[in-house]
Amino acid sequence: GQQLLDVCHSRSPCILVDLLSSQVTTMKFSAVILTSLMGVAVAFAPVNPSAFAPTSALNAATLNGKTEEAIDRSMDDVDVDAKHDVFDPTSGDSPALKRNNNDEVWVPQRARPRRNRKSAAMRGMVRENIVTPNNFIYPLFIHEEDFNTPIPSMPGCERHSLASMLNEVGEAYELGVKTFVLFPKVPDELKTNLGVEAYNPEGIVHRAIRMIKEKYPDSVVCTDVALDPYSDQGHDGVVEDGKILNDVTINQLCKQAVSQARAGADVVAPSDMMDGRVGAIRDALDSEGFTDVSILAYTAKYASAYYGPFRDALDSHPGFGDKKTYQQDPANGREALIEAALDAAEGADM
Repeated sequence: GQQLLDVCHSRSPCILVDLLSSQVTTMKFSAVILTSLMGVAVAFAPVNPSAFAPTSALNAATLNGKTEEAIDRSMDDVDVDAKHDVFDPTSGDSPALKRNNNDEVWVPQRARPRRNRKSAAMRGMVRENIVTPNNFIYPLFIHEEDFNTPIPSMPGCERHSLASMLNEVGEAYELGVKTFVLFPKVPDELKTNLGVEAYNPEGIVHRAIRMIKEKYPDSVVCTDVALDPYSDQGHDGVVEDGKILNDVTINQLCKQAVSQARAGADVVAPSDMMDGRVGAIRDALDSEGFTDVSILAYTAKYASAYYGPFRDALDSHPGFGDKKTYQQDPANGREALIEAALDAAEGADM
């Protein structure tokens, strides 16, 4: 974890991808890459200025130990000793280049994006994206046991007891990571088709929220809104005759989101992919006075095998079939834009 933060602080060149299955074991950070919401988070390193010195050497420059003379920008005598015909881009009825007032070769283009890249200071001023510890959301897998359990398919990650969870929050806090998202492994005996344990005010997630907010009141606590950890069917929604019921599921999700807000959640994150759930959850929260609780929508969630390790962590693999009737087909890009537009219109904050 410290190595990862050192990378961020030094702004070493890297693209930070989902770290859930990374080998970083000290602090198992994972970047939430919504990133249609955030864009791709890219950190750029300050570099030795000589690394990008102009190779054309407008003034004398040293390359590989040899000194090159300044370039004559008129380019008049460049090919004077050529033994063959050489095309002159500045000559003819339709020249590719012109000459400026100093008789230098010139492309008459006003817009030159390279101006904003001409120095480290300039690049730093116009940089659009940068990753710092503030950008991370630390996923914490929790269970009711008083010991931690490794997650084999996520090397370096484990299910935490609530006491261990609180210690992890403290360590992360000291390193500048102050946002956390909770994912529970629920005992089998508490799982039902309707997922009623999801809105139990004394459930594990609700107790975890209260613990974190009591000790670290300035932290940001996010919660997963979906029924699969609480379902005896292993699906994100209520099942009837093999079908996932959209509106009945949303009824339960609204109860879950409001109960999490009552426990102190700052952000609720519906990951279920039911149609219309963002708008319904927004209305449910607002009607109960939780207008400041944010919604982070899993907007374009694909039916992907990459969720396998995550389902291992929560013991929430589908009890039958798959999730393709509600999660997206990876072949469809335009469909993702439709989902994003709907979630934004329904009130998603992220």
